[in-house]
Amino acid sequence: MLIKNDNLLRYERHIRIRSVVEKQGQVTVAELSEMFDVSEATIRRDLEELDGLGWVRRTHGGAVRLERAARELPMIQRVPEQQEAKQRIGAAAAGLISDGQTVFLGSGSTVLEIARTLPEGIRLTVITNSLPIINELAQREQIEMIVIGGQFRQSELSMVGHVAEQAILEFRADFAFIGMHAVDTFHGFTNDYLPETMTDRAIIQIAHQVVVVADHTKFGRVSSVLVAPLTSAKTIITDKELPDDTVQELRDVGLDLILV
Repeated sequence: MLIKNDNLLRYERHIRIRSVVEKQGQVTVAELSEMFDVSEATIRRDLEELDGLGWVRRTHGGAVRLERAARELPMIQRVPEQQEAKQRIGAAAAGLISDGQTVFLGSGSTVLEIARTLPEGIRLTVITNSLPIINELAQREQIEMIVIGGQFRQSELSMVGHVAEQAILEFRADFAFIGMHAVDTFHGFTNDYLPETMTDRAIIQIAHQVVVVADHTKFGRVSSVLVAPLTSAKTIITDKELPDDTVQELRDVGLDLILV
């Protein structure tokens, strides 16, 4: 339907474009140009601005709806989700770790699988803010554990917040393995809980190599708080159900991508 209005203000057009993309899922520049009776160059500028604000995802020739990450369920409820994929991801991550290294294991059900698949007898220093990982490794005599305290986040069974951040920054690690709530090739790593976001930023600072572990359902989504850009990680380990275009986009920014 043609919407002719020569005096349509830019912000009004943006609101309507957002509405169209949200309703249809995707739209082309040509369609929007005809719909709003403006040039394709104007629509391209509109889409660039809306993409930068996180309202749509710009594509070649148009835009698609940007999926918002839903609030996560408590960790205990997430353990069965994508369980086989998480086990494969955890085993691949554990395979990167060498005897004698210092590693940070963050919170979350996917990182927990790393702890569960560490080889018997491996000698490590493990720094963690996760109670399930503490319980998992408590009986491993060859593993020296450093436990991070702080504000207890009940849903994740982890320690977060200012005290945790300050403690984390006292250490250095060969690897940091962390999960992510949402991963987007333009908007980076995002989360919906600010204290955990700040804690994750501290974890990223102390590691020589940051490895993000996340199953394919976490990709192509954006949450409310930026954790860090994609380039803050060296490696992402995920499962083979990740779409091919996302795989290529991640590799194009220089990430080592391990698909299991």
